[in-house]
Amino acid sequence: MASPLRLSVLSPSFSPLTLLFSTSCKHSRLLSPPHASVSSSPSSSSSSTTLTPHKPFSTSLKGSFEGVKWGDLWSLNNWVVSDYYRLVDSVNGLEQSFRGLSDEQLRLKTTEFRQRLSRGETLADIQAEAFAVVREAARRTLGMRHFDVQIIGGAVLHDGCIAEMKTGEGKTLVSTLAAYLNALSGNGVHVVTVNDYLAQRDAEWMGRVHRFLGLSVGLIQRGMRADERRSNYGCDITYTNNSELGFDYLRDNLCGNKGQLVMRWPKPFHFAIVDEVDSVLIDEGRNPLLISGEANMDAARYPVAAKVAELLVRGIHYDVELKDNSVNLTEEGVALAEMVLETNDLWDENDPWARFLMNALKAKEFYRQDVQYIVRNGKALIINELTGRVEEKRRWSEGIHQAVEAKEGLQIQADSVVVAQITYQSLFKLYPKLSGMTGTAKTEEKEFLKMFQMPVIEVPTNLPNIRMDLPIQAFATARGKWEYVREEVEHMFQLGRPVLVGTTSVENSEYLSELLKDRKIPHNVLNARPKYAAREAETIAQAGRKYAITISTNMAGRGTDIILGGNPKMLAKKILEDRLLPFMTEEAPNVEIDGEQISQKGLSKIEIGPSSIALLAKAACIAKYGRKSKEDWPYQKAKLLIQESIGKSQSVDIDNLEKLLAEESELFLGDAITCAYLSVLQDCEAHCLNEGAEVKRLGGLHVIGTSLHESRRIDNQLRGRAGRQGDPGSTRFMVSLQDEMFQKFNFDTEWAVRLISRITNNEDIPIEGHTIVKQLLGLQINAEKYYFGIRKSLVEFDEVLEVQRKHVYDLRQLILTGDSESCCEHIFRYMQEVADEIVFANVDPLKSPRDWTLGKLLDEFVDIGGNCLAEQFAEIREEDMLSSLEQVHGLDFTIIDAFSLPGLPLPPKTFRGIRKKQSSLKRWLNICADDSMKNGGFRRIANFLRKYLGDVLIASYLQIVEESGYDDTYFLEIEREVIVKSLDCFWRDHLINMNRLSSAVNVRSFGHRNPLEEYKIDGCRFFISMLSATRRLTVESLFQYWSSPRNSEELFEL
Repeated sequence: MASPLRLSVLSPSFSPLTLLFSTSCKHSRLLSPPHASVSSSPSSSSSSTTLTPHKPFSTSLKGSFEGVKWGDLWSLNNWVVSDYYRLVDSVNGLEQSFRGLSDEQLRLKTTEFRQRLSRGETLADIQAEAFAVVREAARRTLGMRHFDVQIIGGAVLHDGCIAEMKTGEGKTLVSTLAAYLNALSGNGVHVVTVNDYLAQRDAEWMGRVHRFLGLSVGLIQRGMRADERRSNYGCDITYTNNSELGFDYLRDNLCGNKGQLVMRWPKPFHFAIVDEVDSVLIDEGRNPLLISGEANMDAARYPVAAKVAELLVRGIHYDVELKDNSVNLTEEGVALAEMVLETNDLWDENDPWARFLMNALKAKEFYRQDVQYIVRNGKALIINELTGRVEEKRRWSEGIHQAVEAKEGLQIQADSVVVAQITYQSLFKLYPKLSGMTGTAKTEEKEFLKMFQMPVIEVPTNLPNIRMDLPIQAFATARGKWEYVREEVEHMFQLGRPVLVGTTSVENSEYLSELLKDRKIPHNVLNARPKYAAREAETIAQAGRKYAITISTNMAGRGTDIILGGNPKMLAKKILEDRLLPFMTEEAPNVEIDGEQISQKGLSKIEIGPSSIALLAKAACIAKYGRKSKEDWPYQKAKLLIQESIGKSQSVDIDNLEKLLAEESELFLGDAITCAYLSVLQDCEAHCLNEGAEVKRLGGLHVIGTSLHESRRIDNQLRGRAGRQGDPGSTRFMVSLQDEMFQKFNFDTEWAVRLISRITNNEDIPIEGHTIVKQLLGLQINAEKYYFGIRKSLVEFDEVLEVQRKHVYDLRQLILTGDSESCCEHIFRYMQEVADEIVFANVDPLKSPRDWTLGKLLDEFVDIGGNCLAEQFAEIREEDMLSSLEQVHGLDFTIIDAFSLPGLPLPPKTFRGIRKKQSSLKRWLNICADDSMKNGGFRRIANFLRKYLGDVLIASYLQIVEESGYDDTYFLEIEREVIVKSLDCFWRDHLINMNRLSSAVNVRSFGHRNPLEEYKIDGCRFFISMLSATRRLTVESLFQYWSSPRNSEELFEL
């Protein structure tokens, strides 16, 4: 037999393999070529792993890699995936034995796994068995069996990597494997989606698998109460969306007491699976989550600034930079603005107009209605440019939103001040173990590796991808592009093929809709307007049917698959609502809430069988009878009943319902709806199956992209809507040289216009070919690099704040969740540090005490304790303190346990008990070991002074607390409240200062200084000052409160 082939032989020349091992220790699985056995020494975990072929090397190579492309052979991803097939073989080997278990025996496997973990086994030891259990549970509860490639996807997630799986490959089902396995530890698993709808859908749908196996499943939704959130975060597996998770973390760190916390403190984060991870960590990475409070507003200035902005002319009075959305006033613009506003200086601190005017110009140039925002009910609502959805609770900061409101003539809401903030990058870095899944991440793999140490593993498709991606067509003018889009849609409609047209804004989607209406082509629109967005799921369900034309913004890019022939479940639900709602309620649907009816023109009619018609009629009769005997139901309540009845169909005993129906027993309306739904669903499944086969023969779904995005990844998301699960399909992108991206990045389009004019006199004729495609893709890559640079800079700046935030939030949680002893020790430490700071500011150990500013030191110290210390030190003068220190300087030794400076007030006798004496001794040892004090001939005296002042401060505080007569519980409550409120007060101001600093340091680059280094230095200085101010305010407030107890709120009226 040939000598063993060692993996280390390849590593010097195979840099991607080295990169994976060096950057992701999470990926613990060994790499091996297909069908090779792996052996390693059990006593060592090093990478000197031996691959032992079963046959002579040459024969083994020939057999192992038969049919494998040489490009794939040298692909690192292929080696990783090949290794995962050993796990797949293990899971498949257990399948038959687990299939023979009863439901109860399968459920008991969860208890068995937890017991094995408690005995010292690891998750790796039980991984194959756990995956096999989940596969069998999914087969029984959902009727879905994990494919082999889905087992691989689950293993990738468990290893803390990103699983790239194409659209339609079942990422949602894949997440159940890693979620179940990691939930067995009992520390909680978060499955994070991009919106509430997907979180609820997955919790109800995939949650059935986990609940069947005995795990608890929680769901976090917008509008939930704190007690509901607390209960759901306490579950084994919690489904939520990224924004709710981030805001819950921030809100928990604004809570005033332990009872208000909703997450699993002290360790709220354990393992997360992030769905559409590229959208969350990259697309949303530039937008920090902010919790704001109202600040002093100057609303009258915004409308005035908006009027002045209308007077200024672009190119004369100001210049714009589209790439980074910046505006610069020219000298002419400054002069005109100052004249109109009747001010001598726009940047005058006492009359500051510059900020308002610059924001008004930005609102005028960069924020367009129906592109960046829509106006609804007198409010400017932001449209997420990446998802196309309206974000009602989000507002632009730094006065931009108020400037937009002034431009539109809306009521201006108050300016806001940041109370808490965090970026998604910083939020998800808090997880010890993080994984993600998406259909498009490989183009951003370097960023994931650099920022999060998460490799991207491409999971193979279950069936080959046969989609046709047609060449990009480029047009000189936008008019020509839209005409060709209309013609291609019309051509596909005549063939009967379904078409999805992707647009970049509400404005463009409605423009194309008007073009199609002129040609009388039936179609549906999906964008951020409420009348369309409310019917999102129904629109997508119809998008794969024959003759279906759908115009959509990026809303159609995530979450829901487009099934050829239609989605039978959604179609069955639509039939039930159309047939039953008129009998359940007289209230008409609200278009703003429920949306417009989906266009059915051109689509084939779904034939419902006699049994379905009878069941629908019975449900309608029950509904009509119920309406007569009771009050009329509201439309939304009636719709919710139908939805709940449909959801019950997943777990209801069908045989029992059919028996009741056959006996003509009395049925509740919900039961009748469930029976009708199941029958209608069978009819819809048969119809969709036949129509789907016909659509496949015609060529499948055709996707048209009307503009290139700033990232190839976003374009690939749109392409991925076609050709799911081996279906046929095609895509075509049509771009105009007048598109916004070309303007934003100053792309030279003159050469393309000249090229078109040489070929044809008609500028509306498209050109396509290798040269134009290469140029366009080069532009996209440049745009990706530019935005990667922005994100990288934001992450680097945020890392400074991230360290500070972690310190503050950890301190906050320690105070809120710690016991009384820890809180008391914290107060003592604060008091000693305050005393130390006073000494440091007035004492130089290199100089004699005669040169110290003892008078100033004494005044500052007395101010800390207020009346309490003022009485003790009323007769003490600077000369007295100097004399005392000179006496101490002559002493050879002193008893530190009962130490005091001669001639000065003795600390009150409150250091009784072993714990308090230990605390006093510990403080002295810390003072002696402290290297922040300079070494000098008088350092020992300075340390004695620090110890004395600290003892006096602490002992005086303990004395007035004892004399107050309050019990320990109340005493602890006040201490916690004072510390937390002091910390919050200065942390809020610190965030404002850090945001201002991040803007200010960029100017320093003109002085050849590194803005990031400047930010780090000044940010550190700000933070140290903040902590010092927090300690001082805490100590002063506690002395003030116990000297004259009052409502603690009165201490913080800022």
